Amino acid sequence: MKNVNIVCTSKPGDGLLHYSYEHCCFLNDLGVKTKLIIIRDHRFSEQSYINALNECYVKYENVVFDLYTPTSNDITLIMGRSQITLAYLNKHTYNNDQLLTLHLLFSGNLISVYSENHVREYPIALQYFKPKKVYDLCDHDVYVNGVGEQFEKIINFSIYKPVKEDIQFKYLFLGTNEIYYREVEKHVHDYPDHGIITYNDKFINPKLNNLIVPITNILGKFETYVYTKPNFDPAPRLFMEFRWLKKEVIYLRDKYKQDGGTVYWNRPVICLTQSKDKLKNLLKLIWAIKHKKS
Repeated sequence: MKNVNIVCTSKPGDGLLHYSYEHCCFLNDLGVKTKLIIIRDHRFSEQSYINALNECYVKYENVVFDLYTPTSNDITLIMGRSQITLAYLNKHTYNNDQLLTLHLLFSGNLISVYSENHVREYPIALQYFKPKKVYDLCDHDVYVNGVGEQFEKIINFSIYKPVKEDIQFKYLFLGTNEIYYREVEKHVHDYPDHGIITYNDKFINPKLNNLIVPITNILGKFETYVYTKPNFDPAPRLFMEFRWLKKEVIYLRDKYKQDGGTVYWNRPVICLTQSKDKLKNLLKLIWAIKHKKS
């Protein structure tokens, strides 16, 4: 039996962790036996990932940390090329169990969702891990010159915990890395009643109102999300979540910048469970690999 293993090497507050878990749940609901294999960033504990998922979702299941042995027939799925590239770039930070698990997971059939975070390093990562075969998926609305069959990342709102309205700040900013944070600093003083989602890292300004992830009931604490990401954003989540809740979003960036920001801004807010047709190419790939003779 060929199972699907979604591999995540992101930090606990990153969107790809959430997309990965949401698709894991949905594939299982469709009868595709799937696990989320989290290879932790060394700066974060296992519990910090568990907290991030438990804070957001009504269920926590099919999650494995750091040590896992797939069968030779299993299929590995990464929701962005960065997940294998980060594994390669950070290999010196992993322990032996993590490295062994990564090599086992990435040595078989790999379904890879196109992204351009590390254009030069991605092929080097493939050479290092030597997957048996790579199958590409791509959101061509975001990456016009990308490779692979069409695939859109969609949030699985069906497993979200109910949001409790407990407004503590009017404006929400996202500053989970130094690039995001520096851009927030350019605008935040125009929005004094604010909170900045971030990590407890050296780049944060202690004079600002920093909220360290994971944050309890994050979507219920704010009225408005101020979207400021200055660099390429492939698949925004926060403003889709705010629109799902019918809350205000201020688009405070270049509206002519062609990336996932403009694409998702013009897409309807739908739930993954209402969008099985959007997953048809992923499901077809899984089916084809499962029924391919070794």
